[in-house]
Amino acid sequence: MQNTEFLAGRIRAVECFKEGWELIKDEYWILFAISLVGALIGGITMYILFGAMVCGIFYAYLRKVDGGRVNFDDLWKGFSWWAPGLVVTVFIMGPMFAVYLIMYLPFLLAIVMGSNLSQDELFGLLAGAFVIDLFVIVVMVCAHTLLIFTFPLIVDRNLGAFKAMGTSARAVLKNLGGVVGLLLVNFGIVLLGQLALCVGVYFVIPILIAGNIVAYRRIFPNQNPGNFAPPPPSAYQGL
Repeated sequence: MQNTEFLAGRIRAVECFKEGWELIKDEYWILFAISLVGALIGGITMYILFGAMVCGIFYAYLRKVDGGRVNFDDLWKGFSWWAPGLVVTVFIMGPMFAVYLIMYLPFLLAIVMGSNLSQDELFGLLAGAFVIDLFVIVVMVCAHTLLIFTFPLIVDRNLGAFKAMGTSARAVLKNLGGVVGLLLVNFGIVLLGQLALCVGVYFVIPILIAGNIVAYRRIFPNQNPGNFAPPPPSAYQGL
């Protein structure tokens, strides 16, 4: 039976990142490589393999945080969760792409058709696009916050896509203060990375993921110590 139970009030953001760094620092570089290669593959495949790559990345980090050792092949274990990972990716990215397409379609049509917009018409389009853009950003931040534990749940608890998303949302709402703190520390670390000639942001990725995984583990304790075998494909029938 799939376990969807979780704890509340256990996330202390700064402690999570400190603990995460201590847990991964001896294998930082291999986790860095796994994270970077996984992100590149997810991007160049037009997000078709994005979910699988994210699952593989979280598999490696969960393995490390739970006391195991990491090897690069852990990334490919994400293909075991390709189906639910793809569903979550479509659910997250699909609405955003649709909204931006609708928002910028008038500009594209105007350019293609050679339309001569007046200054007032152009200003109106730009103002409308800005308002919609701001609204989309707020909605997506809220949605992504609710789904922050979705991929780890797919990997760790073998949940289907929709059950993982629902469980993540419930867990976030019960740990909202801790999750908000987690996001603020995430933002601070990213900002520091950007200040390091921008390239530093890539090198803090393992720290960000580790901190989030530690936070995940505090509210979703390990149910199967030492068991890192991915599930068979039949586990996700009826997503």
